[in-house]
Amino acid sequence: MKLDILAIAAHPDDAEMSCAGALLAAASQGKKIGVVDLTRGELGTRGTPEIRAAEAAAASKILGLNARENLGLADGFFYNDREHQLPIIAAVRRYQPDIVLLNAIHDRHPDHGRGSQLASESCFLSGLKMIETLDENGQPQSAWRPRLVYHYIQDRQIAPDFVVDISEFWDKKWEAIQAFKSQFFDANSTEPITYLSTPAFSKFMEARAREFGHLIGVEFGEGFTRERTLGVRQLSDLV
Repeated sequence: MKLDILAIAAHPDDAEMSCAGALLAAASQGKKIGVVDLTRGELGTRGTPEIRAAEAAAASKILGLNARENLGLADGFFYNDREHQLPIIAAVRRYQPDIVLLNAIHDRHPDHGRGSQLASESCFLSGLKMIETLDENGQPQSAWRPRLVYHYIQDRQIAPDFVVDISEFWDKKWEAIQAFKSQFFDANSTEPITYLSTPAFSKFMEARAREFGHLIGVEFGEGFTRERTLGVRQLSDLV
C-alpha cells in the first residue's frame, strides 16, 4: 500500500503524542497515513509489550490509519548501523511515502534522538537501488526516497520550523493518546508512577499543544523541524 505520509516512531505512543494531529489533518484531506513503530517498548516500566500492542491497535483505529506495523527492534539497544537500517529501508520501500515524520532530533529519551538519525539515514539509503531488500513475498523491492522528511517535537523544547494547526483534531488526538491506558495517568492503576503517568504530564501535553497553537494564532498545534529549507509557491500558502 502506498502511503502519502508515514510516521516512524521509536516507541508505540510516540506518534500519538507528537504528530497524531497532523496525521488526522492529512487524513481529513483524503491522504493515506500510517505508522511504523521501531520497538515494542519492552523496557517500559508500566504495561507489557502485549498490552502496548493492543493499545497501539486501538489507537490506530481511532486515528483511522491505513497501515501500522512494528519492526521489533530492541528497545533501548538499537543502533544506526546496517543491521537496523535494512528493516526500515524495507518498510519505506513497502509504503513509498511522500512525506515521513520522524522522532525529535534530540530528546529526553535517548531512543528518540537515536531513532531519528537512524530513520533519517534509512530514508536516504532507501533511494539507492544498489541496496537490495525483499518484500513480504521474497521479491526485490524498488528503490524509494521520500520527498520530504520532518521531525516532530517531543518532550524537550525545540524551536519549531513550522507548526501544523490541529485545533479541529485535538479531541481525536487526545482520544488516541488515552488509548495507551497503561502509560498515562489512571487514578485506578496499581502500577509504579512514572514520568509519563502523572497528572502533571497530561497537563504538559495539552499545554505544549496550546503553546504551539499560540505561535500561529490558533488553539492547538504540533511543532516540527525540517531537514532542508522549506519552500512555498505563494505567500498565501502560509497560515
